Parts: sequence; C-alpha cells; structure tokens
Amino acid sequence: MGNEPEIIQEEEIASRIYFIRGRKVLLDADLAKLYEVPVKRLNEQVKRNLKRFPDDFMFSLTQEEWDSLRSQIATLKNQRGQHRKYLPNVFSEQGVGMLSSVLNSDRAIQVNIQIMRVFMQMRKLALSQSEIYRKLEEIDKKFLEQKITNHTNEQQFRVIFEAIKHILLPAEKPKQIGFITPEEKKLN
Repeated sequence: MGNEPEIIQEEEIASRIYFIRGRKVLLDADLAKLYEVPVKRLNEQVKRNLKRFPDDFMFSLTQEEWDSLRSQIATLKNQRGQHRKYLPNVFSEQGVGMLSSVLNSDRAIQVNIQIMRVFMQMRKLALSQSEIYRKLEEIDKKFLEQKITNHTNEQQFRVIFEAIKHILLPAEKPKQIGFITPEEKKLN
C-alpha cells in the first residue's frame, strides 16, 4: 500500500460543497481537481455512463446558477481560454459515490471515501444541532409551565435560552441557488 494517494483535508472537501437546488453538491471542476484528472476526462466518463447518473445524482447548472455561483467563489479568470465552454455539472453525494465506479482508479476510490466521510460528518452535525435545539425547546416549555415567580431568574433564563438558540440556528438560511420547487417551498 505504498502508493496510496495523499490524504485531502476534510476542510478542503467541505469548502467545495455547495447548496444548489436544495441539494449539497460538488462541482465537476472541484472533483476533477481532487481526483487529479482533467475536467474534460471526468465529464467524458460521465457521458459514457449516463445511465448511472439520474437527475438526483448529477445535473448541469443553468447559466444563471453558474453566474451566481461563480460570483460567490470568484473563479473567473481573465486570461484567454480560461472560460468554460460548457456549463458545469454538479454531483450530489450519491453521484460522487457513482463516480468511483466510472473513474476506475485508486485515487478516485480513496478520494470518494474521504468525500463520503465529510458528507456523513455534515449529516451528524446537522442532526446533533437539531437534537440540541429540540431539547432546549423542551426545557423552555417546562420552564414556562413551572411559572417561576422570581422575575429576575426568569429573565436570566430567557437570555440564556435565546443566546443558545442564536448559536445553534443560522441567522439566515444559506442563499439558495437555482429554481425552488413547490415541494421545497413547503419545507421552508
């Protein structure tokens, strides 16, 4: 096992995950960089195996989505030949998993394992935060039911509850890139 690829930092992978059309996804260019293959070759393999990539595994960005994302990540280069000819593809967690079957290399397998671990950690973090928030709500409810008569204590607990809720919940939702389906609107 002397030829194992170097380990990629989890923060590097996590920083490349975007929230587009209600999904956490990675850009084809970012994946190609992680796999150490040209973007063109990655997308060629995907086209050859298109049956493995349904819309919930991979989709192409619209021009509006790409412009919005590109302005956020500042990837535009001013040199000749540096612009993409085609709109990028993005891959969900399942799509990334499928990539290791079409990019048949040790590097692709190892990178995919690392990416899957980052997705799992992100899910665990989200679940633990929602569990903490739920427990805080229970404590808050019990606190109100007890109707503590000491107004000073009640005020102090309120400040603490609000501070913890503020830490656990984002101030505002992350910016959605792309079209929001009616189902996604119902969830919000």
